[in-house]
Amino acid sequence: MNAQEIQTSKNGLATAAMVLGITGLLTSVVVIGGPLAVIGLILGIAALMTSGRTGAGRHKAVTAVVTSSLAIVVSGLVAVFMVWYANKTQECYRPDSLHEYTQCVRQHLTGK
Repeated sequence: MNAQEIQTSKNGLATAAMVLGITGLLTSVVVIGGPLAVIGLILGIAALMTSGRTGAGRHKAVTAVVTSSLAIVVSGLVAVFMVWYANKTQECYRPDSLHEYTQCVRQHLTGK
């Protein structure tokens, strides 16, 4: 291991932030990724500040900030879509069958 590899591997904060950012991005479609991404973003920013002083883990910290930011945006969009969908189809929540539910949702979404 050379000196640069040793320095890069010493920033555990950047590694944790990167793992949280990537996990947050992968799970952002089910909204669970949002809170993980917020933690990853905070840790990523802290790791960037640390890497500014030591130079260790800068690439991981940048990856953490980017993936966490994307995960927050995706989670937000998914949450907005879910609220919109629930609002648009709220009359369909008490059907007697799946077929009735499907017809009701289709009616409300297409306006027919």
